[in-house]
Formats: sequence, C-alpha cells, structure tokens
Amino acid sequence: FEENILDACLFLMDKAELELSGRGNPVKICRVASAVINSKDDNGVIAGSWDNTYTYGVAPSAWTGSVDILLEYYSSKQPVRYGQCWVFAGVFNTFLRCLGIPARLITNYSSAHDNNANLRLDFFLDDEGKVDTKLTKDSIWNYHCWNEAWMTRPDLPVGFGGWQVVDGTPQETSDGMYRCGPASVQAIKHGHVCFQFDAPFVYAEVNSDIVYSRREKNGTQVIEKIDTTHVGQLIVTKEVGGDGMMEITEDYKFQEGSKEERLALETAVMYGVKKQTTQDIVYQPQTDVDMDFQVQKAVIGSDFKVTITFRNKSRNSYTATTYLSGNIVFYTGVTKNEFKKHSFSAKLAPSSSSAFDVVIKSSEYLSDLLDQASFHFFVTARINETGKILAVQKATILEIPNLRIKTQGEMVAGKEMSVTVEFTNPLKQTLENVTLRLEGPGVLRTMKKEFRQIPMNSTLIWEVKCIPKVPGLRKLIASLNCDALRHVYGELNVQIQKP
Repeated sequence: FEENILDACLFLMDKAELELSGRGNPVKICRVASAVINSKDDNGVIAGSWDNTYTYGVAPSAWTGSVDILLEYYSSKQPVRYGQCWVFAGVFNTFLRCLGIPARLITNYSSAHDNNANLRLDFFLDDEGKVDTKLTKDSIWNYHCWNEAWMTRPDLPVGFGGWQVVDGTPQETSDGMYRCGPASVQAIKHGHVCFQFDAPFVYAEVNSDIVYSRREKNGTQVIEKIDTTHVGQLIVTKEVGGDGMMEITEDYKFQEGSKEERLALETAVMYGVKKQTTQDIVYQPQTDVDMDFQVQKAVIGSDFKVTITFRNKSRNSYTATTYLSGNIVFYTGVTKNEFKKHSFSAKLAPSSSSAFDVVIKSSEYLSDLLDQASFHFFVTARINETGKILAVQKATILEIPNLRIKTQGEMVAGKEMSVTVEFTNPLKQTLENVTLRLEGPGVLRTMKKEFRQIPMNSTLIWEVKCIPKVPGLRKLIASLNCDALRHVYGELNVQIQKP
C-alpha cells in the first residue's frame, strides 16, 4: 500500500502478457505471477543468486522489504539483483495482497528438493559410512519459503479451494517455465496430486523419505536406513495479529506414521508420484542400537560442542567406529566445504546409554562461513561386530547478533521524530565495508548508510530523523550487511499517534 506499488504490480501483469479477461481469475494471476517474480526465462522481477557472491547487486539478506525491489523493477524494467527464496516470497506476497488476493508466507523446515519426484532422496555412503558427494545429487534445503494464496478452485472438484501453494523461487520448470502452483494444500494433505498445478513437486518437498544406501564390493546395494520423518519437519507461517509463528504442519500432512498419512502416501503413489521399489535391494537396519546427536546452541564467533548419544538396547557389548563430518552449507543444503572431520571409537556397554562430546572451535569455521552461518553435521557409525551402519544428519545455525532499534521523543504523524540503530561487533575481527539499511512503511522511506570499519567489540550508532505520515501500529526494520557477517536484522513495532 506504499506509493506506486499498485502501478508496479499492474505492470507485472502486462509484462506477463496476461489478457485482460484473465485478470479476474486468481488461478491465472498466480500462475503467471509465479513465473514473472523470478527473472529466469522472462526477465522477471528478481534475479536469484545462491553462490555467496553478490557483486553489482544487493545481498538477499540485506533487503528490508519489497517496496524497493518492486519500484526499482518498475523504473528500470531490468531484473533486480539478488534474491533467495524468502525474497521471492516476500515480493510475491506484496503483489498478491496489493491485488486483493489474501496471501501469507510459509516456511518449510528441512525442505526436500527432489529432482525427479520419486518421493525419495538418495544419500549414498561409501565403505566407511561417509557420504559419497559424487553420487549424491538430491538435496535438502535447511528451509524453503513459498506463499499460500486463498481462492476458490472452480477448475477442481469440490473441496479443494482455500489455501493454495504458489512459489516464485525458480527450482524446476512447470509447463516450460520456472513457476510453481497454485496447488491445493488440501489436495497435498490427502495425496491427491493429480490436480493441477505442480502438486507432485510440492508433495515431495514436504513428504519425501531419505534413503541411505551403499554398494557392497560385489555390487549389491544395501539400504542402511530409511528416514521417513526428517523432511517437512515443521511448516509455519506468521501468526495473525502478532510477530510469533503459527504451526500449520497439520494442514499439509497427517501425523507421521498414522494410518491416514500412509493412506495419503499410497494415494500420491497411485497418482503417479513414483515411489521406487526396493525389491532388488537388501534392507536390514540395525535395530538394537540407536544413535542421535545434539548440537549446542552457540553464538557466531564462539566454540560449541556436538554431543553424540548411543543407546544399546541389546545384551551384547559393541564397539562403534564413529565419524563426524561438519560442513559449511548454503541454506539450500549444498555443501561448500567440509571444515571438520573427527573419528573415534565408542564402546557401547550392554543395556546402557553413552554420550561423547566433539568440540567445534570458532577458528575451524570462521574463515569459511556463508551468509546464514549454517552448518550441516553428518554422523555415521559402523557397529564393528555386525557391520551395520547408523546415520543421522542435522542442519544447525549459529545465533547471529541483532541490531537494536530505539526511538526518541513523541511519535506523532506529521511531527519529526528520531530513530537510532545500534550494533556491537561480536567477531574477533574488524568488519569492513558495512552497509546499514532502515525502512518503515508509513514512517520512513528506505535509508542506507555505509561504514568503512567496525573494530571488534566496538559499537556503531546511527541516528536518523524522519516525519511519520500515517498514524497506527507500524514496523521499523533494519539490516546490516558486510562480507564477514550477513543476515543481521532488527525490528521494532512503533505506535504512531494521531496529530
């Protein structure tokens, strides 16, 4: 509802060449918009970049809102650089709401990117139980953001209206273009993936199984473990009337392991989402030993530990050769590099639990960190007595310091007020070429400021004067961005009084 946003959104429909008669149809609007939000194949609004280099553009984590992006595109007619999934989803949300289509943002944690919709992600292990990166092609995004738009679906049988998944992030093509949806959430929950659009892809994102397998010397493939609960662990949206999150996993799938959930899976398979058969493959999991691990919560720049726990439920003594691999990953699950390798032998006494700590030092990870300070830990253990392999993987993220936003004086529409942004550098190094952005719809247009250096432990303070236009509850959002530290945010709700 900011100035010129409506014009920019109407321009997008011209750009997508949506005929005027189709502009009253939310199914068509969502379909063409999900393609025009990304720049692939039609020079759309945002160019995606997932490789940590954002020269000649803005890092995806630095944007504070969709106004700047839409207005820049409207004036330059060139793709705005750069976005990742939450940026595509944020801009798409503004577009939909601007045109009167109710919309919300969805985040799916442990989101599968299944390249061939066979409802399984294959992780191949070598003889030692380490992941074979050459063979493993599927990936699991730490999270993925898309949108839901609310509409009737006169093109589908009764009961499939309501929330529909639409996704502007370019992942796979649909009818020849990078777009996704609208796909009925209700249809996905019940496995009715025959109803358009792109339901099988979305179904796989929230419901794939992870299959860990390795080839024996004689060529047989042995499945070591099938994990049916890792993907789509938690699906959330913002709560109504607050800044907290509301869990909506139940909208997308029945309780894991329930009869209904298995039935939905069988329905999806019947409708042609391929579930590979495992007849030719040996599957004998190790049942009497459980392994899991926990990663200690840690702030960026500090050491932390990973605790690996075994539970031996049998009456036998076992020894486990255990291998921990720590990788720095893009949030799309793609590994940049392995920064930690640690092997040890664990003695597992009968009918007991044992825990082992592995310390991760900040000096081991700091030089290679990517945007979101996210790690992926993979722990595999071979039970020497039986030859069985246990495998567990988890993504984790370091806590990143916040920006503090404060206001001074009275906050009245039409009167000058002052906003201060503060930040203390937590790293053991000087931050260089730091950009701060501050935005507050209805309070102030986006402002930017560059700082050459912030020495370690020192605090930067930026004060801005502005005149709020509109009374009511408003939000101020700030971001800080530099090569060594990204994804630093702060936000503050402010109540602007009537004059």
